[in-house]
Amino acid sequence: MRITGAQAIIESLKKEGVDIVFGYPGGAVLTLYDALYQAGFPHVLTRHEQGAVHAADGYARATGKVGVCFATSGPGATNLVTGIATAYMDSIPLVAITGQVAVSLIGRDSFQEADISGITTPVTKHNYLVKHAGDLPKVLKEAFFIARTGRPGPVVIDVAKDVFATVLEYQYPENVQLRGYQPLFAGDQTAIDLVVEEMKQAKRPLIFAGGGVNLSETVTVLRDIVDLTGFPVISSLMGLGVVPSDSPYQLGMVGMHGTYAANMATTECDLLLGVGVRFDDRVTGLIDHFAPKAKVIHFDIDPAEINKNVRADIRVVGDLKWSLPALYGQAQGRKAEAWKAQTEDWLDQVQAWNRENPLSYEKSTEVVMPQAVVERVSELTQGNAVIVTDVGQHQMWVAQFYGFKHGRSLLTSGGLGTMGYGLPAGIGAKIGLPDKPVFVFAGDGGIMMNCQELATAANFGLPIKVLVMNNQVLGMVSQWQRLFYGERYSHTSLKGHTDFVKLAEAMGVTGLRVTIPEELDRVLAQALEIEGPVLIDIRVPDTEDVLPMVPAGARLDQMIMGGK
Repeated sequence: MRITGAQAIIESLKKEGVDIVFGYPGGAVLTLYDALYQAGFPHVLTRHEQGAVHAADGYARATGKVGVCFATSGPGATNLVTGIATAYMDSIPLVAITGQVAVSLIGRDSFQEADISGITTPVTKHNYLVKHAGDLPKVLKEAFFIARTGRPGPVVIDVAKDVFATVLEYQYPENVQLRGYQPLFAGDQTAIDLVVEEMKQAKRPLIFAGGGVNLSETVTVLRDIVDLTGFPVISSLMGLGVVPSDSPYQLGMVGMHGTYAANMATTECDLLLGVGVRFDDRVTGLIDHFAPKAKVIHFDIDPAEINKNVRADIRVVGDLKWSLPALYGQAQGRKAEAWKAQTEDWLDQVQAWNRENPLSYEKSTEVVMPQAVVERVSELTQGNAVIVTDVGQHQMWVAQFYGFKHGRSLLTSGGLGTMGYGLPAGIGAKIGLPDKPVFVFAGDGGIMMNCQELATAANFGLPIKVLVMNNQVLGMVSQWQRLFYGERYSHTSLKGHTDFVKLAEAMGVTGLRVTIPEELDRVLAQALEIEGPVLIDIRVPDTEDVLPMVPAGARLDQMIMGGK
């Protein structure tokens, strides 16, 4: 059929199963938005392009589908960059379609021209500049294939303005043929055999579960492996929820703000199975002393990650959809009783570490402790909610004190650490999973970075609950200044006149406030009864630290402990 380039994009989105787009219109994409209007295609107008890309990211993380966003040329496209980089660092499937100036104006510093392909090359899996309408079907097909296969990631499609209006003979390709890109699925079976033999010999084995388990939808099979073998588990920030927090084998998050048990188990284990992890510096601490007594086995779909940070004794390269079922099948050749007898003493030891130094904090009847807020939400939701965080102290308190029980239940900017991520990502998550409760935890610093998206939540009547941990400082930066910079608080005070309740109400969102512990339960109950979006301004102490903490450059067993 003969249709315009803009119509071809809409038709291609339908064929890829896209059911919602997040975006913000502008001159270069007017034709695309007109086609969107005529097709009646679902679209969420955010209040900023960064809000659109973070919402698409949150939608993708919550649902497992490819998130899609639109933006116009120049500043519209460049406003997407932080969100694209956020998705890239955490391997989130995303397609961003941007407008570009007309073909005849490209390269002339034309009005609202920016080389978004060049700008985003370091933070995309691939990108395109489309100058010919006839290329659109093939480009769209390839873009979604690249975004969702192999190690997922963001793809940018930059389309010249006149291409949207050009008529083409539309036929969507059935298959994709990309020379040089053959996403690996199955790997070497002999590697699985070697892993099982090492597992049989280990006295102190440990499974390190990362975000790749969520992305590959292999949560169930990893849990089966844990239940069969009785091997204890540590999690990265992105891997929380892969094994339930109340499992006897779950030791919690590892790394800079990890649990005592997780960090000590990593230090003392003799076999470490890293599954879908990057061995990020926030996990490893002083890398030369990371898991010093262990043979390291690394399962990953991306061969570039193997030996990048931590040397692997055995590499298992391939999709976890292949490797974990293969591992489970091999491990089932031995009875669960034999596996668990092998590691009984080790499990006793790691559980003893948990009992000796559990996550804790000083309780108070006078001030609202942020950890208590997280614990209360965890009790109310029983782990059956989508928890979205911004970045900072509250992010770590959520990781420590919320009882995650399901995969894809924590949405957070792990690799890039993007302040301003939480609110728009929560919007995307709620639109993707309308029947799931969605809670957004933010700090009073991060919430201001994309607070305009409160208006988006109000406009769509999205019943997200936004909890602002308001300590009137840039909490995590302030903590570092307190611990390592002689309490010289250089430009981290946010004390002033920001009234978050009034801010919320100005944007059509119900605003509530908690100032003392006795108010917490009543206000949370009130928020849950309100059908629309709610923001709760929760006043917490400005000197409360996230502990334990491994200082930069220290070993994992050199933790600063805290709590009562």
